[in-house]
Amino acid sequence: MTDPDTMTDPREPSQDLPAQQQPEQPGLTEPMTPTPDHGENAWQGRERLVGRRALITGGDSGSGRAIAVAYAREGADVAIAYLPEEEQDAQETERLVREAGRACALFPLDLTSEQSCIDLVAGAVEALGGLDILIPNAAYQKQRDGIESLQLSEVERVFHTNLVAPLLLAREAVPHLSPGASIIVTTSIQASEPSPGLLDYAMTKAALVAYTQALAQELGPRGIRVNAVAPGPIWTPLIPATGFPDDKVESFGKDTPLGRAGQPGELAGAYVYLASEEASYVSGAVIPVTGGRGF
Repeated sequence: MTDPDTMTDPREPSQDLPAQQQPEQPGLTEPMTPTPDHGENAWQGRERLVGRRALITGGDSGSGRAIAVAYAREGADVAIAYLPEEEQDAQETERLVREAGRACALFPLDLTSEQSCIDLVAGAVEALGGLDILIPNAAYQKQRDGIESLQLSEVERVFHTNLVAPLLLAREAVPHLSPGASIIVTTSIQASEPSPGLLDYAMTKAALVAYTQALAQELGPRGIRVNAVAPGPIWTPLIPATGFPDDKVESFGKDTPLGRAGQPGELAGAYVYLASEEASYVSGAVIPVTGGRGF
């Protein structure tokens, strides 16, 4: 019989999120209340990724940091890409990775530039001695006040960050990937339950589902698996920096069946599984981590 004391109630920890705003993206971790949980104190590695080399964009904070921490504790070396203004967050991620005894290479750059994507993959391959896992996780979103107010420059920033960069990164990375390698995409609940205020962001996340499925078909014959994770409402710096109204921040995640926002550390297991040998026959799949909301 299972000891109930060894099980965690998935409705916990339920935390109140006070109204808070950050002036613009990229958001930063330090001003957030409460501080997101990246699994720093909880993730215990089981050597599932020993010797692997992973490139994680948006790896300085939020889900990217949680993935980097879990990967390092599972035995992987990591390279992380982030915007230069996120340097403080990136250094903390680097500290956590190195504390786990793994290498961490930092790449401050803007992925909306094609040359930055080219340089990033080349730099990661050089720094890590090769590449086994690509995680195009960086994203940009902003609350929109209606279709009439859309500005082309903002739409282009969303599309280039969320959609064009993953295409370019895959183009550059695939020649370095061997059979057994993985590409793991970050899509979103917005792909299936789009919010009007996130119209352009939701469009990119839906497109990333097609990207995952099409690329899985192309690369499967080469022994490279392509999958995706679809987060629901996860408490990351993206949220206070999106421009949501105060009441939306305060109620963030409460509309899920589990009644709360998720933490970045709760995403990490899906990324570890998809990169591990345990998922050797999984490709073209999307794993929802949504607190019970459908995908």
